[in-house]
Amino acid sequence: MRFPLRAGLILLVAGLLGACASGPPKSREFVVLVPDHDGKVGAVVITSAQGNSTLDKPYRRRLDLAAILVARRPVGFVETAPVAQEEVRKTFASAIAAQPQRPISFLLYFLLDTDEYTPESTGAFEKIFAEIARRKVAEIAVIGHTDRVGAVEYNDALSLRRAERVRNDFADRGIPTHAINIAGRGEREPIVPTADEVSEPRNRRVEINVR
Repeated sequence: MRFPLRAGLILLVAGLLGACASGPPKSREFVVLVPDHDGKVGAVVITSAQGNSTLDKPYRRRLDLAAILVARRPVGFVETAPVAQEEVRKTFASAIAAQPQRPISFLLYFLLDTDEYTPESTGAFEKIFAEIARRKVAEIAVIGHTDRVGAVEYNDALSLRRAERVRNDFADRGIPTHAINIAGRGEREPIVPTADEVSEPRNRRVEINVR
């Protein structure tokens, strides 16, 4: 069989993993379509001697049934059929477990002209750390920002200090520094656009992106 795919790279990989996985009796092959992090799916078209069959419904972990394609050999008959989740889990356990966790993002806010958290963000930091610590973290990006009060050069340095503060606080709690990338954007990327020299608390922030 050949597998023309009408899907993105993530779905192509998921389809090939499913096709290559070992599992049920050799008279059947499974192809499972896995949604991307946004829940979107494309489609897998399987071509056989009997014609084309399209899979465009994704496997969902919390459902009792998973939409799959089953190919029976040697005649190459292809059909779309729901199969019990337990059977899918046994067949594709390693492939499903290998899927990366969904990326997550957080914001922390800072007091004017400092690298000190606001009272609200002081409490939020511990919750953010707890969420990051329970994940298998591949990379953390920490990006500092400022409002437009002060010179551009000063704000560049202040935004980097804010990012460094967050990195150091993570490191103090056991997250390795090599997993944390930092940058300072100064006043260039405000959440709330303002005129120069306008104090805006929502722009005094650090963005934390975890992949």
